[in-house]
Amino acid sequence: MLIDRNISLKKYNTFGLDYKAECIIHLKTEEEVVSLFKNQNSCKKPFLIIGGGSNLLFTDDFKGTILLPEMDLIIIEAQDKEDVIISAGAGVNWDQLVGWSVYKGYGGLENLSLIPGMAGATPVQNIGAYGVEVKDVIEKVRAVSVEDGSITEFSKVDCQFDYRNSTFKGINKGKYLIIKVYYRLTTRPILKLDYGSLNNEIKKLGDTTLKNVRQAVINIRKSKLPDPETIGNAGSFFKNPVVSPDFAENLKKSYPQVPAYNDPSGGIKLAAGWLIDQCGWKGKKIGHAGVHDKQALVLVNYGNSTGKEIWFLSEKIIESVREKFGIELEREVEVVGTI
Repeated sequence: MLIDRNISLKKYNTFGLDYKAECIIHLKTEEEVVSLFKNQNSCKKPFLIIGGGSNLLFTDDFKGTILLPEMDLIIIEAQDKEDVIISAGAGVNWDQLVGWSVYKGYGGLENLSLIPGMAGATPVQNIGAYGVEVKDVIEKVRAVSVEDGSITEFSKVDCQFDYRNSTFKGINKGKYLIIKVYYRLTTRPILKLDYGSLNNEIKKLGDTTLKNVRQAVINIRKSKLPDPETIGNAGSFFKNPVVSPDFAENLKKSYPQVPAYNDPSGGIKLAAGWLIDQCGWKGKKIGHAGVHDKQALVLVNYGNSTGKEIWFLSEKIIESVREKFGIELEREVEVVGTI
């Protein structure tokens, strides 16, 4: 394992915030992870496990040990006429995994194209886009206990998936380091095309194929979302709020154009970006932090922002939406540090 000390976190978070970590440990194998947690006297707590850093907002230097899983193998574990089970190491780049699955002709991940981050983070956040959540395809998750180095495999039920949530953000937050995720994909793809503008974008590309679904998602995301390599951001900063059907019906009386979708919970999911836009935030700046001019759901670092500036901006947005609509937005990103 490789250990870096007193190192900048700028390249380890997609906001590009230049805080420092006392220690970063790069973990390349399951054996290294098990050994680390069985002999952890050399590691200063607290631990923070990160992947691509695409869902983090640092507001301070991190005084502890950052753990960076870098297992990068993709393995076909089992296959029959209809299904294929693959495993991906926690350090596999997520979009590269999606691209690989589409190239192979395996369906299930294509709607999740171009989401930043690593495979190991996907069950933590239960990532989702265009009517698909990763819980739909996760078979199980292999993880190591931070306390004693023991290995546990979590079934889909064990993961307790919810909207942008899981047991790894709940009762088991910080207790396990995910080393491998198993996905059940299909060799006979059933394409999901009825979310937002996806179907229209696919028609521009020609036939409705697995490859064109992926390309359509990529085209839409690139047209709306800034590249973290160009301008610091963490993608969607807020969760889409879920309200009661009665609340949604009353809201539509005043705002007939509000984007609203049925949620599996029985509630109605509203588009947080639309709510923020209606409050006049799109393209606005406070200091070096701002709201993206094409997608109000995305907060950006214009080069010299601090984490606290971005957090303060998010607070003002939450206040605006609460006052205008009576809806409480919830941050999707994890804040690390004091505020």
